[in-house]
Amino acid sequence: MKNSKIAIIGGGNLGAAIAEGLIKSKFVAAGNITVTRRNVEALQPLKTLGVNVTSDNAAAIRNSDVIIVALKPYNVREVLGGLKENFKPAKHIVISVVTGVLIKDLAEIIDNGVPLFRAMPNTAIAIQESVTCLCQQGASDEQVEYVTDLFSQLGVSISIDEKLMDAATVLGACGIAYALRFIRASTQGGIQIGFDAKTANLIAAQTVKGAAELLLKLNRHPEEEIDKVTTPKGCTIAGLNEMEHQGFSSSLIKGIVVSYDKIGK
Repeated sequence: MKNSKIAIIGGGNLGAAIAEGLIKSKFVAAGNITVTRRNVEALQPLKTLGVNVTSDNAAAIRNSDVIIVALKPYNVREVLGGLKENFKPAKHIVISVVTGVLIKDLAEIIDNGVPLFRAMPNTAIAIQESVTCLCQQGASDEQVEYVTDLFSQLGVSISIDEKLMDAATVLGACGIAYALRFIRASTQGGIQIGFDAKTANLIAAQTVKGAAELLLKLNRHPEEEIDKVTTPKGCTIAGLNEMEHQGFSSSLIKGIVVSYDKIGK
């Protein structure tokens, strides 16, 4: 499947970011990608890169092997329902990156046995640093390997049960906002203790990036790295303890659970 042609149905921010990431990683040539959007003029930057752009979803599907659905949730049933005759189980695989649309919903809409995937990336996909959770129905081992490899070009890909997809949305997609709010608060604290805003933001952001890389590259538990910087009677443990007294960890956990409950409603 290495030379498969890819169609991205829905060239909004996420669809365009996927196309750009795949081109940058050299996973697929720009000429083997087609991106669709009603307003084709908005896809001019992709066209400049050599991507095929069109407003004709049916033609994009017919001329491709891998179909990535990046529509708005409220458009999925109407758009895919009108295109289902173009999907061929022997030729196509369909990958949905649409929040909240279950595999059973996709199967009901397309209704012809085509292999189906759900993928939940986050906005860091734009810089090839996403974590993307995947699940599938009816795919071969080769197809699973291909889709996993595709999203690995855009960060890290993880196979999960579909029942965990809402949890993946909260921890991986909403989690970007939680991490950014931590950086914003750190920046504000940095300004209060003497830095200008730009410098404080740089220090806070790079520190969070470095902390994450320690865990990812060294396969460490957070507490292992925390122990290295918390000396007896030191300033780090004093700050950590005060944050915990003010509910730092508990408020974050509560926020994650509230977000998860919201998805389920």
